[in-house]
Amino acid sequence: MTLFIQARRALTGAALAAPLLLAGCSSTPTDQFYTLSGGAATVVPPAAPSAPLFFEMRPVTIPAQVRRPQLMVAGEAGKIELMEHHRWAGPLADEITTGLSLGIAANLGGVDVYRNPAPAGSTLYRIGANVQRFESKEGGYALIDAVWNVRKVDGGSVQTCRSVFQENVGPGYEALVAGHRAALAKLAAAISAGVRSQVAGGTLACVNNP
Repeated sequence: MTLFIQARRALTGAALAAPLLLAGCSSTPTDQFYTLSGGAATVVPPAAPSAPLFFEMRPVTIPAQVRRPQLMVAGEAGKIELMEHHRWAGPLADEITTGLSLGIAANLGGVDVYRNPAPAGSTLYRIGANVQRFESKEGGYALIDAVWNVRKVDGGSVQTCRSVFQENVGPGYEALVAGHRAALAKLAAAISAGVRSQVAGGTLACVNNP
């Protein structure tokens, strides 16, 4: 009888322990995914022209150290921390390219025809950007430093500028990503101004902020 009671207690203890083990497994951090092509401050486009403006947003290049799916966040003493469970929804270069394409199209009332033929007889503007710094500090700032250029295809000079935009951000990774979206929206606005100067046949001073 004693052995039976001991065995029953052991089974009861195992049954009670099982939910605790399952609870421990369920506490594994869940990956969070972020995008730069949504949720930015709304840009109100100007009145649509009689004919849309066509442009090509070329693929953006970014520094090698941030070509990772995880967010790379500045730590102490110059260290960079990789946030394993906080990731970009797609390759960061693609996220930046898409964010710029959407922002420029909204600013200009234009159409990005990259990898698509522009309508016959239309004027096409080619845009390129090389991101030299993409810095993130949680609870601190979001920074984008890019050299960009605008060129009217089949004629026209090339306008090349360097723009640096830094946004102060609150705590949390959502706030950090929102800061990058805001900085990217400002970069899109600066590039849009460059396109407008090409359309007008002039040269605009590069737009930048500290």
